[in-house]
Amino acid sequence: MSGPGGPVVGMIGAGQLARMTQQAAIALGVELRVLAGSRDESAARVVADVRLGDHRDLSDLRDFAKGCDAVTFDHEHVPTEHIGALLADGFAVHPGAEALVHAQDKAVMRERLTAIGAPCPAWRRVATAADVEGFAADHGWPVVLKAVRGGYDGRGVWICRSAADAAEVLASGVPLLAEAFVPFERELAVLVARSPHGQGVSYPVVETVQRDGICVEVLAPAPGLDPEAAAAAQRIALGIAKDLGVTGLLAVEMFATASGLVVNELAMRPHNSGHWTIEGARTSQFEQHLRAVLDLPLGSPAPTAPVVVMANLLGGEDPDVFSRYEHVMAHDPGIKVHFYGKEVRPGRKIGHVTALGTDLDEVRARARHAAVYLCEGTYT
Repeated sequence: MSGPGGPVVGMIGAGQLARMTQQAAIALGVELRVLAGSRDESAARVVADVRLGDHRDLSDLRDFAKGCDAVTFDHEHVPTEHIGALLADGFAVHPGAEALVHAQDKAVMRERLTAIGAPCPAWRRVATAADVEGFAADHGWPVVLKAVRGGYDGRGVWICRSAADAAEVLASGVPLLAEAFVPFERELAVLVARSPHGQGVSYPVVETVQRDGICVEVLAPAPGLDPEAAAAAQRIALGIAKDLGVTGLLAVEMFATASGLVVNELAMRPHNSGHWTIEGARTSQFEQHLRAVLDLPLGSPAPTAPVVVMANLLGGEDPDVFSRYEHVMAHDPGIKVHFYGKEVRPGRKIGHVTALGTDLDEVRARARHAAVYLCEGTYT
């Protein structure tokens, strides 16, 4: 199966990840098809082959997959049983249901990671206040409660410092697990890719800077990280990809602690921590994901500059972002700006900027200046 321009990759979801995948697809001669809920979604505005449908409806998914050489995901919200049904129908789906469930269900993830020996915090499924108090008796307060399914960008995570805090979260009725609070020094992320025939590559370990549970900045490579610790993080991520049978990209979010690395979360798709690779690596994460799901030889993950900084653009009060391009482009012609075609709302991710160079402080200041000015119209 292929279209006039080459193989057809169907991406379920039409957010900014699919939008940026379209850029990579053009250069590779891959035809990208997206399943969108509406034509106003980020990728639906720029992809030629848009199919409207519901990612929760199996018949919509089956219709969408027809004619695709590979089917993959812009998000992890497709029901696991639907992915299994598509595989049973003979469609090439990457990652498959048995892998993707570990990015969909945090309890399943913790069970499997614990079983394969990946470094994890102490954890337990909880349903009652007594369960949480019992966990706290063993591991201390605060206790981190997480929604088993559906949380992202800080949503679905609660740091509880008392039984009263936990009771308030439990009252929501959301299935939860408890984790021991990890006193981390900083947050790291490792992005790896794995193809169906087992080739794997790892990008440099990066530091992610969070504010209110949202990633605001990525520093590549992670500054001051001991080479042995970086290699250990890459080995952990590649080992998880192999043991879970991941095909495509896997982002492994980690905590760096005084006693070593701890795995926090998994994502099986292009990831915010890898947006820097568009200009900052020989092969962007979006091209790498297409290569992997089509079982093509993987590209070089080597960086193109000694230091790369990506800063997310979070919407401010003034939606007229385009009018501020002139200042940013004139002030720093080396800045690369990416917008996602989304309506501007305060706090919403509407794009990102990337700066490259040799000095971390200088590159970081350039990225911050561009991000703050684009979003707020001022810089202090």
